[in-house]
Amino acid sequence: MLGTVLGAAFLPLLLLLSLLARGQEAVERALDSKEEKERHRARKQDEKRMEAAVDQRGLDNVFDGDWNGAAGQFLLRWYSHSTHHERLLFAGPDGITFAAPPKRVSSGRDRHAQIVARLSPDEATLEDPFSGEFETRILLIRFHDGSWLRVDTEESRSELHMYALRNAPVGGA
Repeated sequence: MLGTVLGAAFLPLLLLLSLLARGQEAVERALDSKEEKERHRARKQDEKRMEAAVDQRGLDNVFDGDWNGAAGQFLLRWYSHSTHHERLLFAGPDGITFAAPPKRVSSGRDRHAQIVARLSPDEATLEDPFSGEFETRILLIRFHDGSWLRVDTEESRSELHMYALRNAPVGGA
């Protein structure tokens, strides 16, 4: 109750600061050079194209939706390895390795991580679903049967993206 009362006192201030920030962005965009305006417009168009591609390909889902496929079965086993919601993912010539702490931890996720699953190159490969067209955080683990599992990286164009692009089959993914 006390938190609500204290929070309510700061709400108008937060709204005002948010409004001022939007106003500042609008003024800065108005003062941008022609080239900067064109870059901003192109970036917005790319974002719209990427969102449409994500929606069209069903990539807004965690996996392809087939629980009987290899991706669905892997996902069903996912939490039996660790209840932590994030995984560290390593990709190399030997396949894809997942590491996670054995249970949920509030800090030190990386320090407590243990290998919880491995997928050989015969089982699955890592791919950029857009073949580098968009700067995105989305990657797919593509299983041998064509099913897939979506992985979101912490940054766009991560090392994992570069690995996936370097190792993409000739003719695209």
